[in-house]
Amino acid sequence: MDETMNHVIESLNSRGVTIDDLAELVMFLQIKYVPDLSEADCKAALLRVLSKREVQYCVLTAIALDKCAYNHTMDDPIIESIIDSDAPLYGLDEVVAYAICNLYGSIALTNFGYIDKVKPGIIAKLNDANHNNVCNTFLDDIAGALAAAAAASIAHDYQKD
Repeated sequence: MDETMNHVIESLNSRGVTIDDLAELVMFLQIKYVPDLSEADCKAALLRVLSKREVQYCVLTAIALDKCAYNHTMDDPIIESIIDSDAPLYGLDEVVAYAICNLYGSIALTNFGYIDKVKPGIIAKLNDANHNNVCNTFLDDIAGALAAAAAASIAHDYQKD
């Protein structure tokens, strides 16, 4: 792993998101379609996704924005309030997640939409924490996008015509 990827994983860990948490989401999304899927397969797919520089930059930017909003260090108090409160019509948090999903095609986008709606595992924890004085406005969507992209990567490899 390169230095930036290590930094991304450490940054996720510092916000309470582990590779194990994300692997559970990947398994949730793909086990029905890939019955012999293992936790190791899910982790390997996640590491492939996280190895992409574009993904790394999305993750780091998302975490930085959440931290700035929470710590009240943004220059614009209105946007800070919008992010900190996870305003329903903001939507930029999903757009950053789409940037990750777009690297893996329509299956990643549909996976993301599904996982964002049902909020399993770590996504529910991040979302609940966001409403208890912690800002995870971007992070819950980033976690979902990482899982959705990894699940799509597995689907692409497993494809049976």
